Amino acid sequence: MKSLIPSQRCYCRALQYTGRPRRYASTSTASISSSASASRKNRWLGVLFVTATAAGAGAYVRSQSPGSTTLNEDTFTKYSLVSREPVSATSSLFTLRPRYPSGSNYDVYENAWRIGVWSVMFKQPQLQIGRDYTPLPPTSATTLTVDEENEGYLQFFIRKDPFGEVSRYLHSLSIGADIEMRGPQIECVIPEETQEIVFIAGGTGIAPALQAGYSLLSRRNVESRPKIHILWASRLKEDCLGGVSDTPRTLPSRRSWFPWFGSKTMTPDHEAVPEKTKSLVVKELEALKSQYPGQVKVDYYLDEENRFIRGNDISEVVQSSGPSDDSQKKLILVSGPEGFISYMAGPKVWAQGQELQGPVQGVIKELDLKDWAVWKL
Repeated sequence: MKSLIPSQRCYCRALQYTGRPRRYASTSTASISSSASASRKNRWLGVLFVTATAAGAGAYVRSQSPGSTTLNEDTFTKYSLVSREPVSATSSLFTLRPRYPSGSNYDVYENAWRIGVWSVMFKQPQLQIGRDYTPLPPTSATTLTVDEENEGYLQFFIRKDPFGEVSRYLHSLSIGADIEMRGPQIECVIPEETQEIVFIAGGTGIAPALQAGYSLLSRRNVESRPKIHILWASRLKEDCLGGVSDTPRTLPSRRSWFPWFGSKTMTPDHEAVPEKTKSLVVKELEALKSQYPGQVKVDYYLDEENRFIRGNDISEVVQSSGPSDDSQKKLILVSGPEGFISYMAGPKVWAQGQELQGPVQGVIKELDLKDWAVWKL
């Protein structure tokens, strides 16, 4: 901006000089002077017109240029909305591809997945605000082909929040619309020595759980077989339809209003459904289990049926793993809405302009799990 100031001042002086022509006795001389002044004004108007036209053309060209073709942390990269498939009444599976294909994107994703859990920021251009979302890892259940994976396609499980500006914007877009993203942002580094993860997920927090499982289990190591146990709490049955818990649990029969009167029959906390009606996320979880047999367990909890993740559920899982002399080998990760995270492990805190983990509180603090490191996503 500083380099433009002198030229602007010179331009103002030139206009002042031509604003008032001198008077002469001869009318023909005055006419010539007036004509010269008009000519100078026309020249200035012509310069202004050409400058404005060039500036407009430059802005148009810049708007049409691809900019960055590879996902990066510094600038926003354009992606196109390929499909939006409903998962439930409030959430959908989004599939996006880079607007300008680049073979580098696949390498960017793989490097992030090797590190741990990561996200990207979606931009809402009208309000100029952003929101972080977690891409789903590639599994045998993914709807992407090998070519699409190589071209940098990404999938996201996104809930439409009635108060969320970005989620409402994303759900309003037409197929083919541009979406700008920036990242990857590493949310949690999973140490190489990690042998076991207990992942407590609420709602769309299941996406980071899938990432954590993919990151942990895809590490090739013949000497050890790391494990992950996912506890997923959903509000709606549609989100986890067809999910069968690996830890058998029963609930009191609903035949009687009073526990001390009537039948004591117990009913299972899940029911089998046809494969084609299963939730897309349940299929992803089952694919992960199939890909890494014996290394993945999933338990489902449903608010609609008064089945919640409780302290004793977590205790049963962590106690079954046995003691450890290194807390880095065992991680408890908590992901979901702010209220869910606060209830399970205490809220995050803001200090010096940064969001920090804050002390472990809530349900997990009451369990006094000394052998486990805790991280809030």
